[in-house]
Amino acid sequence: MTDVAIRVRGIGKRYEIGERGYGYKTLRESLVGAIRRPFRARKNGHNSNGLPAEASAKAGHAPEPSPRTFWALKDITFDVQRGEIVGIIGRNGAGKSTLLKILSRITDPTEGEIEIEGRVGSLLEVGTGFHPELTGRENIFLNGAILGMKRTEIAARFDEIVAFAGTEKFLDTPVKYYSSGMYVRLAFGVAAHLEPEILIVDEVLSVGDAEFQKKCLGKMGDVAHSGRTVLFVSHNMAAVKVLCERAILLNSGVIVSSGAVADVIADYSLSVAPQSNATEWPDPATAPGNENIRLSHVRVTPPDNQAGITIDTGALIDIGFENLCENINLDCTIYVSSNEGVLIFESGYIISSNRGSRCGFYHLTGNIPGHLLNAGRYSLDVLFGKDQRYALFRIDGAVSFEVENTATGRGLNMSVAPGVVRPMLSWCHSFQEECSLVKNRA
Repeated sequence: MTDVAIRVRGIGKRYEIGERGYGYKTLRESLVGAIRRPFRARKNGHNSNGLPAEASAKAGHAPEPSPRTFWALKDITFDVQRGEIVGIIGRNGAGKSTLLKILSRITDPTEGEIEIEGRVGSLLEVGTGFHPELTGRENIFLNGAILGMKRTEIAARFDEIVAFAGTEKFLDTPVKYYSSGMYVRLAFGVAAHLEPEILIVDEVLSVGDAEFQKKCLGKMGDVAHSGRTVLFVSHNMAAVKVLCERAILLNSGVIVSSGAVADVIADYSLSVAPQSNATEWPDPATAPGNENIRLSHVRVTPPDNQAGITIDTGALIDIGFENLCENINLDCTIYVSSNEGVLIFESGYIISSNRGSRCGFYHLTGNIPGHLLNAGRYSLDVLFGKDQRYALFRIDGAVSFEVENTATGRGLNMSVAPGVVRPMLSWCHSFQEECSLVKNRA
């Protein structure tokens, strides 16, 4: 038996943008299509009788342009060893979910070959097998059957699934009355207790509240360390780093990096984060923003008379923007994240309260204290809000900045200390009395 669980060779997936399938149409769709056809024909270069481009060209009309082709994946090749945990990362639209759907046999590739050794379980769209009119109890058996579990297998794990989801009180209630959180908790509870040789997981850790996400992460850890082969897609770089041994980075449908998880995450972070600690938008017409807010600059700089941002110095945040909303309660929140995508902290500031904002240019400054951040690279997101409740405008990754290590007050010059933050705490001690052992010796 081969040690390769998944073998992918030259996989590609092509879509024709704007093309409709040949499925059945309702009467309403047919009537609307008949009304629109003459107008669409003129727009696409057909003649008034709806002749195709070739016939129209013979009649002296311009030929119809060919459908636009979009390759969601192109020439994807990799192997996954049996028992390996591989993370697949990349921006939105990079082709991650398309790849998983092909591997799960939900959709067929346009080109290439795939060989899979073992039973495949997929957690791509949690809860798709639930019927709203059925109870939670009935849906556990229905969803488990859809996901490939036998009835005896479901019954043996029924109590474990319900306890994991935390929905004991509502088992005999139709799921159409469930909240979205309850719905997802039960669906993941069923899917998480599958035992296939190959498990394909897409962003399931983003569902539910913080407590349930932690529970999901623990369950995924159990799966990852049980010897099963796992493909895991997530935007949570910390989870990928904890669960996975190797990673694959996709960008625009192609593999741009593959290897040790830490190296691939670093490549991803460099590709998505700006490389400057200051971004300027001198032209308001092209500056990021909307009808509420228009940015002019975002900067993260060292304190005055400092050469760079270090662990000891801290940093200054400088945000310039134009407020276009009169008489609102305006606020701004910044989010600082690590190079691995872990949110380190957020900080908010009320710019104007009691409906006191004025239209015009604002200059907002804040201070990141020294002895807080560990050495490393960080990114800054900015969110403007109204009434500390409604989002007006948000920009992710406005700038990035590097925090360098110093040895001041720390003894050895360590590049990066363990932990997310590296505060310098205030300590003191006082001598009380000699211990009894010392007294007895005397």
